[in-house]
Amino acid sequence: MILTFIETRDGKIKKSSLEALSEAKRRAGELGLAAGAALVGPAADGAGSELFGYGAAKVFHLDGPALAAYSAQGFAPALAELVRETSPQAVFISGTAMGRDLAPRLAARLGAALASDCTKVAVRDGTLVFTRPIYAGKAFLTVTLKSAPLIATLRPNVYAVESAPAPAGDIVAKDFAIPDEAVRGRVVEIVREKGEAIDVAEADIIVSGGRGMKGPENFALLQDLASVLPRAAVGASRSAVDSGWIGHAHQVGQTGKTVSPTLYLAFGISGAIQHLAGMSSSKIIVAVNKDAEAPIFKVADYGIVGDLFAVIPALKNEFSLLLRE
Repeated sequence: MILTFIETRDGKIKKSSLEALSEAKRRAGELGLAAGAALVGPAADGAGSELFGYGAAKVFHLDGPALAAYSAQGFAPALAELVRETSPQAVFISGTAMGRDLAPRLAARLGAALASDCTKVAVRDGTLVFTRPIYAGKAFLTVTLKSAPLIATLRPNVYAVESAPAPAGDIVAKDFAIPDEAVRGRVVEIVREKGEAIDVAEADIIVSGGRGMKGPENFALLQDLASVLPRAAVGASRSAVDSGWIGHAHQVGQTGKTVSPTLYLAFGISGAIQHLAGMSSSKIIVAVNKDAEAPIFKVADYGIVGDLFAVIPALKNEFSLLLRE
């Protein structure tokens, strides 16, 4: 079995986890195995059954007082216990902020190796091999893991989601008890950003701004542009976040979020290597910058050398007309 950890938010399954499960189903089919899914903590009614349509043959639902909200000290031992009981050949975890926190802790508990931020999974000689970017995306490394189980985090927005009508499978409910003192960090409150929409890591289109935006008030222009595009989110470079112009949740880059949208629009971003490491796997990159020598143009598919404050309204009008047709 290839087991996929399923991340939820407000009881709903995150798209990135469905991507990981779909990939698990494809690779499990090549190996003659089944795909399984692990839901940890509270989930909305029907969430477990929904996973059968994305390839899961069996769904494990772990619940308990320590799993009411995400905590590494609660989720990691619960998932490790399930892995020991079921002995999957591999465990896939989406490379979200939660996944990047959980996966190494799980690997440490199981004494297993971890392939992180994988952009490709393949079957070679009867085993899984993983490809991941290194040196800030300048090269790719293909690795095989010798430990068991194989554990990997999969970069969001890279793997195709596949769904199909499927017969109901088994949902196995398991209670997990852990002493209160073992969970040292607890979520006591979740404060959501005003107007928060789609997570930048899961957006199909990212409208991103850097120091060239000149101030926090101008990020409203990016919000306006994103509002006319489907499944779009606003991103930012580290310099914009460090200046306090927008929250850290929007930061794209080596110290922010790694993204792989279909379209990445970069406004006033010079293209520091740390930023490129977080967005260079985007399918199409469009850069707008006054400096024709800006490094961002080296990775951009399309570039506009010009004033972003003139380009953004023009793009918004054009997109509005196209999407209205």
